[in-house]
Amino acid sequence: MKRLFSVALAGALLLFALPAVRAEGAAPPQISAAGAVLMDGGTGRVLYEKDSHTPRLIASTTKLMTALVALESGHRLEEMVTVAPEWAGVEGSSIYLRPGEEITLEALLYGLLLRSGNDAALAIAGHCGGTVERFVAQMNAKARELGMADTHFANPNGLDAEGHHSTAYDMALLARVCLENEALAKIAATRSITLGTRTFTNHNKLLWRYEGCVGLKTGYTEHAGRTLVSAARRKGLTLICVTLNAPSDWADHAALFDWGFANYEAYSLSQAGERVGQLPVSGGLTPVCPVETGADLAAALSPDERVEAAWELSEVCLTAPVPAGTQVGEMIYYVNSKELARVPLVAGRDISDISAPKRGGWLWRNVFKN
Repeated sequence: MKRLFSVALAGALLLFALPAVRAEGAAPPQISAAGAVLMDGGTGRVLYEKDSHTPRLIASTTKLMTALVALESGHRLEEMVTVAPEWAGVEGSSIYLRPGEEITLEALLYGLLLRSGNDAALAIAGHCGGTVERFVAQMNAKARELGMADTHFANPNGLDAEGHHSTAYDMALLARVCLENEALAKIAATRSITLGTRTFTNHNKLLWRYEGCVGLKTGYTEHAGRTLVSAARRKGLTLICVTLNAPSDWADHAALFDWGFANYEAYSLSQAGERVGQLPVSGGLTPVCPVETGADLAAALSPDERVEAAWELSEVCLTAPVPAGTQVGEMIYYVNSKELARVPLVAGRDISDISAPKRGGWLWRNVFKN
């Protein structure tokens, strides 16, 4: 991963890019998918898209949201789930749950994401949501929270249903969050595992076929066609690929990943705890407060792209007391004058003493080139 150096001088931030030379990138490949996205996992920037905002059936890629909501529900992986009769014997792919059987939530999640068990989806939803219907409502609430504007779920397993749809772009947003969930990412990247009396083998062939693949989920119904959400990581760069209704989905993903890794590299724009300047403090024991970046940020960039950085601060002068870690603004990054990502700016240490009146906002911008 290449680093974009930063130097603080008198409260202003100067950014310098490492030089890079590369031949002009090739055009994106032709793919079979009706809808597709290739996204930078670090920033959410779309690197390639094809009809990416048209709602379509998504089949079992739905189960990524099922797993995410379950893992965020507060239920523990080691919890025992007693299988209700209505959760067993569902059509389509199955892990063959039996009414009255006891199975861990962890095993259900592996059965959900590796073998794509529709019965596992109902058991997870019923156990974690109280009822399947309540759990589906939580899935839709999570979709709204993530900005999945063209998504609506009608069930937790992805079987074709009225009002059950998403888009390639929305599913890429979901994949980013799934990769950030340590437990979910681990399960989705597992090739094969035996839990109790069941052995689960992942349906995602890219885990074997494509170097650097780290998941995530396959899907298929007769009406949806082949759907696939996958991610691959090389040299610090994480790419997310989504294809909907793609007859040649394995080839589509390999071609888009190859194109992405050939034309983009990972650049570190921010490292948590890096000092970028200072702000004056009113009423404090010290007259200034160091300002630091509050998170890491890596971005997929090509060498010829124009990048900007801007501070957006809530106050020109801070008012004591200021606890360390208090957010004082944001660092906003732009590529080709379009917003790329935001990183919080935080107070670098505690500033103690009396309070004083707050002041107005301030925006500072500096342009640099990669």
